[in-house]
Amino acid sequence: MPEYVAPPGWPGEVRPPGAPDWESTAHRWLLDLCPPEYRLHEQLRRHLVVLARFAVLHVEGSVVAVRRGLAETRTTFAGLLDEPGIDAVVLTWQVEEARLLGVRRSVRLVEEAARGRRFRARL
Repeated sequence: MPEYVAPPGWPGEVRPPGAPDWESTAHRWLLDLCPPEYRLHEQLRRHLVVLARFAVLHVEGSVVAVRRGLAETRTTFAGLLDEPGIDAVVLTWQVEEARLLGVRRSVRLVEEAARGRRFRARL
């Protein structure tokens, strides 16, 4: 019986690479991460590897946006929010950045699997 291995960081919603139906679970998960308009494009619905690449770039763009928001927070909200309010916004950006970095790892792993990589269990 084959062993299907999901590496650390693999999304829980996606079956391990090579497992029955893993590609359809990956497809659904990736589409849920991306803007709804991505569902309109046949190439993204038809080819997992293409959708995975689009998703990687979408998530990486979100990381860039979060980092910009974090960098600009104090000047953007100076005079509009008090210091505790600004600190709360900074914390929100930091939490979102951490979440997106985890998503980025997961999406990259799915892309690698869509390109044919299989993972092995490590001791």
